[in-house]
Amino acid sequence: MAIEMRQQMKMTQQLVMTPQLQQAIKLLQLSRLELQDLVQQELEENPILDESPELEETKEPDQLELNEKETPPQTEEDGFKEVQAGEETRSEMDWESYLEGYNYSAGEQYYDDDDDRPSYENLLTKKGTLSDHLMWQLSMTNLTDREVAVGAEIIGNIDEEGYYRASLADVATACQVDEPFVETVLKKIQEFDPIGVAARDLQECLLMQVKQLSMDGSVVEAILRDHLKDLETRKYKVIAKALGTDVNDVLMAAKIIAGLDPKPGRMFSQDDVHYISADIFVYKIAEEYVVVLNDEGLPNLRINPFYATDAKAGRQLDAKSEEYISDKMRSAMWLIKSIHQRQRTIYKVSKSIIKFQREFLDRGIEYLRPLVLRDVAEDIGMHESTISRVTTHKYMQTPQGLFELKYFFNSGISTGEGDFIASESVKNKIREIVEAEDQRKPYSDQRIAEILSTGSINIARRTVTKYREMLRIGSSSERKRHF
Repeated sequence: MAIEMRQQMKMTQQLVMTPQLQQAIKLLQLSRLELQDLVQQELEENPILDESPELEETKEPDQLELNEKETPPQTEEDGFKEVQAGEETRSEMDWESYLEGYNYSAGEQYYDDDDDRPSYENLLTKKGTLSDHLMWQLSMTNLTDREVAVGAEIIGNIDEEGYYRASLADVATACQVDEPFVETVLKKIQEFDPIGVAARDLQECLLMQVKQLSMDGSVVEAILRDHLKDLETRKYKVIAKALGTDVNDVLMAAKIIAGLDPKPGRMFSQDDVHYISADIFVYKIAEEYVVVLNDEGLPNLRINPFYATDAKAGRQLDAKSEEYISDKMRSAMWLIKSIHQRQRTIYKVSKSIIKFQREFLDRGIEYLRPLVLRDVAEDIGMHESTISRVTTHKYMQTPQGLFELKYFFNSGISTGEGDFIASESVKNKIREIVEAEDQRKPYSDQRIAEILSTGSINIARRTVTKYREMLRIGSSSERKRHF
């Protein structure tokens, strides 16, 4: 068989991911906060892009639908046609017709708004850290300079939960002292507030708190010293037999131990609560649901008035400046267009979800119907991958509460009546069954499956186990309470 080189022509179809198409796809899957960061970055890097100081009137949902009807749908080839280098120059592009839609003035001034400034309450208060609290107590104690230096080194090795995470040898080497000296200082720091701080493990932490309660020599202390593992597995009878006491005393001791704080430093935690802000608001007006997009925090983008005036005047620039401005102008236009398209797509997907989940919005989670991406994709004429990107990290505020858009898409489980019920509804029923059970005799997974079957929901025991674990509900032995 001879090996030779030859030319051959053939026609193939290939999807070209243009930069504009990549940008539009990226914007679709960004959350609102991520989009704000991206827009802010573009404002800093692109001098052509500017933020309008005047807020434009928010378009009503009906107006958005009207615009969708007036504007013919674009395919990916039409909507994201790649602009070749040198295809259009700044003088050839019809900038004037594009810029006429923006209100600007070459002499307008910008002023800082007092509403953007942080409140005085946020400036005057500062949450103290655990380290600051311990160092303050260290400075108030009657210790030598050498002990204070060792104490500061120990405090520096205490984590946010309040545990001492270094060895005595490490501190001794750093401070050039012996280990017994470090041990002595550590014992003094363990007397600081909060009780249990600077412990080396959970057992020591709990024992320090028991000592503070003057329960030395009690059943509680004995359990913590010798039977902590049996306590974790709720082997109360084994503990009672080993300690030679009544099981009720063990149960009372377990209740006391449950009230101790295993992480004494968490009250000084600096973790701020991050609240979820909805991307879509759904309101019920009369008998119809209205969708309103949340544009709060998203600036109204426009072309910088300086460059817009320069473009309309048709001033001649050198080739390098001409190319730079044309590139930045094109980039700014594509970003504005992509954001508008993103908002329209989110609106259309939200309207479609509401149409499918109308009963859920009216009556609650029990009426959540099975839904897949294909249903919405076929309803609005888009691809499933687009629906998947739109529903990622987007939240909808409904009369039933705040939900991620992904929440409305779930598989269906057949019922005995020939219908289908959403898996989320089954999970909610499992949660209700567990909440209503007798904690002294919790239901097994098999028993929960039998209870569900009485309501025409036939699922296997292993499915109940899977859903229970997804809900972070313990097994029957873990849920059992003896007191």
